[in-house]
Amino acid sequence: MRDLALIFTIALVAALAIGLAGALLLRRLRRRSITVHLCVLLAVTVLAVVGGVVAVAEAMFLSPHDLEVVLIAVAAAAVVSLAVGGHIGRRLAAAAVWADQARERERHIEKGRRDLVAWVSHDLRTPLAGLRAMAEALEDEVVRDPETVGEYHRRIRIETDRMTRLVDDLFELSRINAGALRLSLTAVALGEVVSNALASTAPLAAARRIRLVAVESGWPTVAASEPELARVVGNLLLNAVRYTPEDGTVRIEAGRELDTVWLAVTDTCGGISPADLPRLFDVAFRGETARTPGQGTGGGGASGGLGLAIVHGLVEAHGGHVDVHNTSGGCRFVVRLSAA
Repeated sequence: MRDLALIFTIALVAALAIGLAGALLLRRLRRRSITVHLCVLLAVTVLAVVGGVVAVAEAMFLSPHDLEVVLIAVAAAAVVSLAVGGHIGRRLAAAAVWADQARERERHIEKGRRDLVAWVSHDLRTPLAGLRAMAEALEDEVVRDPETVGEYHRRIRIETDRMTRLVDDLFELSRINAGALRLSLTAVALGEVVSNALASTAPLAAARRIRLVAVESGWPTVAASEPELARVVGNLLLNAVRYTPEDGTVRIEAGRELDTVWLAVTDTCGGISPADLPRLFDVAFRGETARTPGQGTGGGGASGGLGLAIVHGLVEAHGGHVDVHNTSGGCRFVVRLSAA
């Protein structure tokens, strides 16, 4: 028993010495990746075993041949341990990166949710206050002349329609984010969709003296769901008209490249800040300056800040891609979808 205790003590002292050196090394490498830490830990463990074996061999006067055999066996085990440790370390590092990305996405989504609630609250509070004031004025007969009463009725209808569009956009966006949007793809004549969108946008463009420019023929056929594609084109045109100064121009064109159809809407809004371009399709993003619906420059949308987010979601639901870049005096939105 005394011999066994002596062997244990010698091996323990050697292992402790190597373990202490490994702990100091890990402390110096604390900023390195988890893979490095795991490999160092396994290497220290193997070296501790080797140190104990060598110390005991020297104390027991083992032959060089026996010591060599033992060390070869330990080296083989070390190779396997380090290989497994490196693999596990890489898996753990990838999992840590994925977890960090998931947390970042969660923070981004939560911030977007808070911004959306604040934005909707603001954009609903203003028209509701106006509706209440006009309704009370009509109810109390503060205004009586037919012309003013008619104007109040017209404004009430306009504000009600705008809030209805806002609620519709919120519902559409919730379907997109929840993955509940189911598309039935068919061969859609892009020219007909563009023609209808131009007809819907023409009154607003005429009121602001904005020219709508589009070719009359040569429109390709795209594989898409027609209602959602109409929403995409309509939102892009409405966005361009709203944020283009008076006497400006909005141009819509399309073409085909191999199996891809592209649709471009170009305006003369003056351009968008490069810092805002990556966030232009975020929900309720308004750019550097806050603005009321229907005013300002830059990336607004069908309901102030939802139109472009809906465009992005619908295009991705089609398996396509939408991007935006500045041009001379304005910006250009490009949608790419599969050709029919």
